[in-house]
Amino acid sequence: MESFEGVGSSVGDSRLGVRRCSVGGIFIRWLILTIAIVFASYIVSGIEVESFFSALLAAAILGILNVFFRPVILILTLPINILTFGLFTFVINAMMLKMASGVIPGFHVYGFWSAVFGAFIISVVNWILSTVMQDRGTAGYIDLEKKDGDRWE
Repeated sequence: MESFEGVGSSVGDSRLGVRRCSVGGIFIRWLILTIAIVFASYIVSGIEVESFFSALLAAAILGILNVFFRPVILILTLPINILTFGLFTFVINAMMLKMASGVIPGFHVYGFWSAVFGAFIISVVNWILSTVMQDRGTAGYIDLEKKDGDRWE
């Protein structure tokens, strides 16, 4: 349930901080969040997704909530977030997940702890899949070759 900061492919001069979002990049992030929601519904018994379309809608609503409401809520809860060393962010993510489940038919989150564990799993899966995917939506890897004995390039 990460926010969509830096969504899409980065095109432009990074020295100037010029970034443009591509529609393909947003679509890939949306699918990654959808996969994370479906995965969380298999792991957490209190989260139910009736169809893949419901998961797509849930990902879209979560994206909208994360863009518009999450920054405001994070600022308002900054003191408690500092006191809990950032762990209160999981409660905020759970609240966003619960709000999305109230809007979308076919996507249900039952109970507070199901929302917290689901938000944690969605965040971890989203983070893992996002680090594997490059900016343009392709899977990336680093190809290292051994040079001059013990040096890798």
